[in-house]
Amino acid sequence: MITPKYIRVLALAALAFLAVLAGAQAQDAPATPPAGKPAVEKSLLDLFFAGGALMWPILACSVGTIAVGVYCFIQINQKKMMPKAQESAVSQCMQLRDPNAAYQLCQSQPNVFANTMSAALLKVNFERELANKLSMEQAAGETLMQEEQRLMIWVNYLNIFATIAPMLGLLGTVTGMIQSFDQLAAGRSEPSDLAGGIGEAMLTTAGGLIVGIPAMFLFFYFRNLLQVAIGNIQKAVTFMIDVLSGELKLESAVHSHEVAAEEPAEE
Repeated sequence: MITPKYIRVLALAALAFLAVLAGAQAQDAPATPPAGKPAVEKSLLDLFFAGGALMWPILACSVGTIAVGVYCFIQINQKKMMPKAQESAVSQCMQLRDPNAAYQLCQSQPNVFANTMSAALLKVNFERELANKLSMEQAAGETLMQEEQRLMIWVNYLNIFATIAPMLGLLGTVTGMIQSFDQLAAGRSEPSDLAGGIGEAMLTTAGGLIVGIPAMFLFFYFRNLLQVAIGNIQKAVTFMIDVLSGELKLESAVHSHEVAAEEPAEE
């Protein structure tokens, strides 16, 4: 199972690998092209270094976005949060009014649905009205809210990266323009004198947007996906609690439906 600790290790390893790769290519690349020869096209790594020091925190945001996006892709989905086989098995136990078997099934495979259902099953009491349905619903609601908040923390990290990365790019724009104006103030007005600061400004802006736009898309995507999954789990848990409490009798409902279907239609 992928844990937050594993995600942090993955992010740090990716940063270390990129730093080593960048250092190796920076040492091998020539400082200036030979005289009389056309300039070689810049690689992505060359553009990264031309963006200045602020490209490093933007890179950190990109690595964090990828790591959190992978984690959310694995954890936030209907199959992971509420497996169909487990849901069917627990539903059968609830129809048989066997909370102990249902609880064991939930404990054998923990997930959002199982944790929510387990909290409700701990409140079952057949000696009280409707098997203590009110307490079951309250316990299930509190647990489901906690599970949603736990997963929403990771989704919110995407929002943080989507906000910070463009701001870092904007800061790079300001520092790059300051550098160019310093060149003008010193009397150096040739295009080559101003190119460094303007290039840094544009590269950091582009870098921040390249990271921020996908991060914002992933934030809205996983947030909506989480809300839909939580809603489905809430419906399933509420239905099963109604079945266990005896408030909803499936057999009588199915029988009534079959009788109604067999009756001839009125002319």
